[in-house]
Amino acid sequence: MSPPVAYIGRSILYRALGSCAQLVRSFSVARSFQIGKTVFFGKNCTCPPSPGECCKPYTDHSFLDLDPRISQSHLQQHLGSTFSLRSHSCGELCPTHVGQEVTLYGWVQYVRQDLFVIMRDFSGLVQILIPQDGALRKTLFGLPLESVIMVRGKVQLRPKGQENKTMSTGEIEVSANHLEVLNKSRKLPFEMKDFVKKSEALRMQYRYLDLRSLQMQYNLRLRSRLVMKMREYLCNLHGFVDVETPTLFKRTPGGAKEFVVPSREPGKFYSLPQSPQQFKQLLMVAGIDRYFQIARCYRDEGSKPDRQPEFTQVDIEMSFVDQAGIQALIEGLVQYSWPEEKGTISTPFPSMTYEEAMKEYGVDKPDTRFAMKLIDVSKAFGDTEIQFLQDALQQPGGCVLAIQVPDGAKHLKGKDLEALQETAKAQFQQEVSILQVRPDGSLKSPLSKFLSDGARLQLLQMAGTGAGDLILLAAGTAHRVRPLLGKLRLQCADLLESRGVSLRDPSAFHFLWVVDFPLFLPSEDDPKQLESAHHPFTAPVPEDTHLLYSDPYKVRGQHYDLVLNGCEIGGGSIRIHNATEQCYILKTILKEDLSLLSHLLEALDSGAPPHGGIALGLDRLVSIILGTSSIRDVIAFPKSFRGHDLMSRAPDIVAEEELQRYHIKVTWPEADE
Repeated sequence: MSPPVAYIGRSILYRALGSCAQLVRSFSVARSFQIGKTVFFGKNCTCPPSPGECCKPYTDHSFLDLDPRISQSHLQQHLGSTFSLRSHSCGELCPTHVGQEVTLYGWVQYVRQDLFVIMRDFSGLVQILIPQDGALRKTLFGLPLESVIMVRGKVQLRPKGQENKTMSTGEIEVSANHLEVLNKSRKLPFEMKDFVKKSEALRMQYRYLDLRSLQMQYNLRLRSRLVMKMREYLCNLHGFVDVETPTLFKRTPGGAKEFVVPSREPGKFYSLPQSPQQFKQLLMVAGIDRYFQIARCYRDEGSKPDRQPEFTQVDIEMSFVDQAGIQALIEGLVQYSWPEEKGTISTPFPSMTYEEAMKEYGVDKPDTRFAMKLIDVSKAFGDTEIQFLQDALQQPGGCVLAIQVPDGAKHLKGKDLEALQETAKAQFQQEVSILQVRPDGSLKSPLSKFLSDGARLQLLQMAGTGAGDLILLAAGTAHRVRPLLGKLRLQCADLLESRGVSLRDPSAFHFLWVVDFPLFLPSEDDPKQLESAHHPFTAPVPEDTHLLYSDPYKVRGQHYDLVLNGCEIGGGSIRIHNATEQCYILKTILKEDLSLLSHLLEALDSGAPPHGGIALGLDRLVSIILGTSSIRDVIAFPKSFRGHDLMSRAPDIVAEEELQRYHIKVTWPEADE
């Protein structure tokens, strides 16, 4: 039995579901209750009471359990007409409505032969038949597309042979007896048809028009349903408290760059929070016990592809919990809120350590939908005379790693191989050797003449290659070679798929927990200085705590990431709840100014419970579920690649007199800068 899908009252149910009301099967609690004039039923009602029948009111909670044939989107279409001037939405009409008088409101999608109007609203399209002898045709004449109209008419079956199987309403049409133009549209910069190609810049400039498309409507409505199911799971089923935290805060040590907001006090600024991290920990100290929030977060990361300066995360924190408890919660949350039209997902999700991920995939967020794992082939070159391989194997931690690309020699062209080598040089300052396996087992590569037959055969065996395959070979220390081959593995997958090779199933959803991350990593700016791999509030693995004081490089953190199809969609950790330990990490290891976090340190020293949490990237999660090419396609009003709002032209210049109240003066760059 699937979980309950909605709260709903009988008065809304019968008006909304109409002919589909018979699909309501049963109810999930023993009694019913009434709020005002709305009656909610319990399990004692094995079928819906007839309209007008009285139910005894009770005060306990009740869920409606719908037949699986009623999808969430189908229910939403029906409920979309409550409290509205329309009787039905366009997309809900079907043969069961034949003979009914309906009132529709929407937009003119297009006009065919001055005889039919294809009308559109949020739910879909419906064909309107215009009588040829009357004022309605005159009203329609010359009416611009995307004008807003009201239509009243009777639902009828389309003539036999004229059904449209590509439309959900393709079996019926509405014969209009009244049509009213509510607002004429100007000539628009593009048509509202999904097959009409528009540049992303144009779509963002006229976002209010782009959002009219059925695809964008579907994207935002699926996102809304997902969030509502998450709220239901967390609040109603597991007792979480939805708490809003401040947007104006102060600078947080470490992490991404933050946006600053001026105050009226000279030289003092707020910062927009990267996440509610400190506040949710403070809520645990306050005894809230279970917190969540659909949180707006801000990061000034500059021009990064497919990133947004403001984004949304599902933020969660719990007291008296361990890593397994957080993971089980999130698995249940994702499974409960998963869109029904996207199939089902199974739990528990598989898990691997950070070390396993880097060793096998070269990245800490592996896409496990395809193989092509990294292979250590160092033994094949134990007696090699190739100098750069000798040098690599003789250094501490040196190795020779390979990737086998199935049928790579058949599908990848010379320019593709050059692109792989260019990526290695430009992004990693390393060389990669590419070997093609011929049908006779020989290798096509500049290295082949330096390989003995024994080394060649051992390499082929260890890599598991056959005729037509490619081998990508790189040598050096593991911490340098693994990320290189991890990047090339993904690049090879992109290249193969661009050649028509089916490698990653777009309809498959592979979840994975990655755990046991290092607590600290060398800073990119100063390798001798350590920085937090996650954030400075992550607790060490208990058995590694003693290493904080002797060898912090080896400390593992209680940090866990949730990965979906090679993208990180969530990250969290068990937090440090001991003020002394937190002070030591901040001051001694990370060299941070303790005064910036004095409020948090005082709180931790005031009886802080053990606690942990996680944040799920809502934009990224919805984007992967929908298979969009960009997270901008699941955000109503996103920013551009450069962080600009092309519609309103933000950011904008502020007049000098307005800046004076904040004691700010702009220094403009010189013309030659």
